[in-house]
Amino acid sequence: MSLTLPDIELLFRRHGHAQYTGEPVTQLEHALQTATLAERENAAPALIAAALLHDLGHMLEDASAGYDIHDTPTANGIDDLHQYRILPFLRAIFGEDVLAPIRLHVDAKRYLCAVEPAYFSSLSADSVRSLQLQGGVFDRQQAEDFIAMPHAVDATRLRRWDDLAKTAGLATPDYAHFSRYLTLCAHA
Repeated sequence: MSLTLPDIELLFRRHGHAQYTGEPVTQLEHALQTATLAERENAAPALIAAALLHDLGHMLEDASAGYDIHDTPTANGIDDLHQYRILPFLRAIFGEDVLAPIRLHVDAKRYLCAVEPAYFSSLSADSVRSLQLQGGVFDRQQAEDFIAMPHAVDATRLRRWDDLAKTAGLATPDYAHFSRYLTLCAHA
C-alpha cells in the first residue's frame, strides 16, 4: 500500500499528538522541530521533506507490534525498524533524495558515534538504548563504508537535527508550512 500526500497529513493529524516515546515532545513536535532545523540550515527541499518524515514509521506501530505503544519500544528491548517500515508506503511518492536519508538516519547515529567520540554523550537515554538494539557503534570499516554511500552525508545532517529536535514547547512553523516541501518533492 502506498500513501498519498493527504494520507501523510492524516497520519500526522491522527497520531502526531502521541508522545514521542522517551522524549519530552510529541511525534508532530519532533517532526516539525527537525524540519525547522533543516530549513534554517538551508537544506535542499528533499532533505527538509526527509526531516519532516524521518520518524513517520513510528506512527505505523500498533498493539500487534508486541509492546505497549504508549511505552518506548527500546524499553521493551525492541528495535522497531521504523526507518525501513515507512519506505514501502513512501516509495510511490518520493525518490531516493527523500527516502535514502530516512533509511540511513539510524545508521548515521552509529556512524557519528564511531567518528566523533563526544557525540555518544550527547544522545538521549532512549537513543542510547536504541543504539545497542540497532547494532551498536560502527567499527572503522563500517564507518568508512557508510559515509561512502550515496546520501550518507545528508543522513548525518538529518541525524544531528533529529537529536536536537526534542525541546518541549519550542515554537515552529506548522505542518502546512512544511507540507509544501512534500508537494515540491513528490513525483509528478
